Formats: sequence, C-alpha cells, structure tokens
Amino acid sequence: MVKLTINGHAFEADPCQTVLSVAQQGGIDIPTLCHSEAIHDYGACRVCLVEVERRGRKRLVTSCLYPVEEGLKVTTDSEKVVRVRKTVMELLLARCPNSAAVREMAEKLGVTESRFKSDEEDSKDNCVLCGMCARVCAEVVGASAISLVNRGTEREVALPFYDDAGSCIACGSCAYICPTDAITLVDTASKRIISWPKGTADFALKACGRCGIHFAPVKQLEFMAAKSQLSPTEFELCPDCRRMN
Repeated sequence: MVKLTINGHAFEADPCQTVLSVAQQGGIDIPTLCHSEAIHDYGACRVCLVEVERRGRKRLVTSCLYPVEEGLKVTTDSEKVVRVRKTVMELLLARCPNSAAVREMAEKLGVTESRFKSDEEDSKDNCVLCGMCARVCAEVVGASAISLVNRGTEREVALPFYDDAGSCIACGSCAYICPTDAITLVDTASKRIISWPKGTADFALKACGRCGIHFAPVKQLEFMAAKSQLSPTEFELCPDCRRMN
C-alpha cells in the first residue's frame, strides 16, 4: 500500500489504483464525462484534471490516468484546477451546446456560457469525442465495429470506411455507454436502428420461435452462439419463453 493525501486528507491505496479511483472511494467528488469501470480510462474529456505535487513540483494531470504513489499530494479544488477545468468545460460547451449532459456538468462547475465560438456543423450533434463507444466495442464486446477517425477538427466517430457495418453486432453497447446520448438506439417492430452523429444503420431482430415477438438482433445472437460455442438453436426463444421451458 502507498500513502498519499488528497485535499489534505490522508489515504492508503493499492499501487495499481489511480488518483480518481482513490478519491471516489474516499467520497471526494472529481467530475468526469468519460470514466466507466467497464473500460480502460483514456483521459479524453479532461474534466477530471487535478493538481499533483511530487518532489516539490506541481502540475496538472488527468486523475483517471494518474497512478497513486508514495507521498503524492493531490489537490482537486485549487484555484488553478477550478480555472482550467472551467475552460475545458467551456470548450465542451462550445462543441456540444445542445447536450443536456454537458450543460448539466457545466452548470455544476459554474459555467453557463462559453467564450468560444461554436462550429455550426459540430454543434448539431452531442459527441464530445470521448471514445467510450469505440472502447466498449473493442474491449468489452470484442467487435471493434466503430472507432475515432481523422485528427484535429476533422476528428469524428465512424464505421470502418464510413459505411461498413459488417463488424457491428447491433448490441447497442456504444449507445448505452455514451455519456451525452450522441449515439442512440431504437427498436422498431422488427429492426434495431443505431444512429451516431453522421450515420445510421439498421439490423434485423430475431423473432421468437414460440411467441413470435422480436427480441434481439440476429447478428448479436449469432455472435453469442459463436462465442459460447452453443448451438444456434439455443437462441431461438425469447427470454420469457425460455423461462417457461
């Protein structure tokens, strides 16, 4: 175990922990838009900035990525941290002025307006480019059907070659984990429609072999059968009908 302080309070932590995880366990609030225990952290949103002091030198770091170490002094609410965090929030607000999640966090941090000009095209969607959709697809699902492409102002979420949804199993993990609802999922009578800022794809839903209700994407069930090495016939019934067996 290593000893450190956060806002003057002493903590002991496992060496593999990050500053963010220790703070959260200790009840110290550090705002973040792109942290989830389901996936590896990436430090994309930069809202979780804190100030660390090590060997007499202070600097700002993303708490979700910074590992704890012996004698580390962490400050989450210094004047510098608050000022820079507000600037980051203003940038996010300029990019996604219509996102309820961004506006809510901005208001929580005392930011109601942005000094920065919104790009008319980018402001139409709610994507903060955190990459959580791509990471959950790669790390949890194992499909890597969506990713961040291009650089700088051209950065965006896209399918391979922009229109190849062949690797997507339509599980919807990208929509469920998206912190700003930039990716949406809608189930109609027999289709699942997944939409992201600059694209849409629809997938057939499987009809239950007994009651006929459409209950899950065909591609997702095929993926599950292959992964589990079970017969596809094991996935013919909806959850309700399976419980009746």
